[in-house]
Amino acid sequence: MNTPFSFQEVSFGDLPGWQEDDPRKLFPAMRTILSHLRTAKPYRTGALGLTAADLVSLLDMADQGQADSPEQARRFFETNCVPFKISPPGGKSGLVTAFYEPVIEVSSARDDTWRYPIYSRPPELVDIDDNNRPAGFDPSFAFGKEDEDGISFFPDRRAIDEGYLEGRGLEIAWAKSKVDLFFVHVQGAARLLFPDGEVKRITYAAKAGHPFSPIGRLLLDRGELDPKTVSMQTIRKWLADHPDEVDGVLWHNRSYIFFRLADVAELGMGPIAAAKVPLVAGRALAVDRLIHTFGFPFFIHAPSLTHLDEGKSFARLMLALDTGSAIVGPARGDIFTGSGLEAGELAGTVRNDADFYILLPHVAAERYRR
Repeated sequence: MNTPFSFQEVSFGDLPGWQEDDPRKLFPAMRTILSHLRTAKPYRTGALGLTAADLVSLLDMADQGQADSPEQARRFFETNCVPFKISPPGGKSGLVTAFYEPVIEVSSARDDTWRYPIYSRPPELVDIDDNNRPAGFDPSFAFGKEDEDGISFFPDRRAIDEGYLEGRGLEIAWAKSKVDLFFVHVQGAARLLFPDGEVKRITYAAKAGHPFSPIGRLLLDRGELDPKTVSMQTIRKWLADHPDEVDGVLWHNRSYIFFRLADVAELGMGPIAAAKVPLVAGRALAVDRLIHTFGFPFFIHAPSLTHLDEGKSFARLMLALDTGSAIVGPARGDIFTGSGLEAGELAGTVRNDADFYILLPHVAAERYRR
């Protein structure tokens, strides 16, 4: 296999913390993935070459089996999978961050308090691929604006904030905090809490197409934040302390996210993300979809990440169920911590070195042994 990273078969005994993990929560999610794949087109195959067909046999066995104890759950994977360690070039460690589903207060009508719109996808925003990509468009641009003159760049965050889409009936709801709404864009999903107590859910629908530019990096480069303590919380505090500079900092990230309403029937479950199934708090991982294929199990070991597991090093089996603009590379992941303020507090300080192991069903593992 010709890859720009190391891909090495290991044993389950080589997975630090494997014997203490309890992967039972993966089984309901695997059944949901199987149900989705039976009624929808297969997940896109990443550069690693793993296909949804490789995964189905494992999902079938999980659907038919039981996992009544942590030991039984681990034994299922030990029997049916082979772990492979994925390492970036040069043998470096991978990296994990975390994300969550915010809860944001909104109104269905605009007034002097509720001023910041949450937009649905505009009709002139079109997907771009190799068949319709205009000359001069970087391959990273997956969306553009189509009109009678052809396809061009869609307006960026600043242009949209300054009214480009105003008055077209694209508003899903109105928020009262521009900063809160910005972080909803970063997370890609949210629960909307209306004044009468009604709850709606939004999830990612599309983006304007411009590259994601992290504002934390901007503030670090300007010397405004300490690299040893930078987190979502310190970024938000800086924005609260510098209200006159908020627009300029937020507009540094030209990327803009559009949303759609999503089902909220099961508020105990996470949002439906890129893999089209609900995320599982603490067990769902966002990966680079250009390399990896959704649905595969990953074991993540992050020795310095301790606040998610009551002081113990993070060592969990997870499922690849989402992706993100900042999730780039073979050993790069984003851990879903759940919904609401507490989950946000957990997610905001995660930025840790980690080792990545992918569990391959035997049929796929045989290909990589050749």
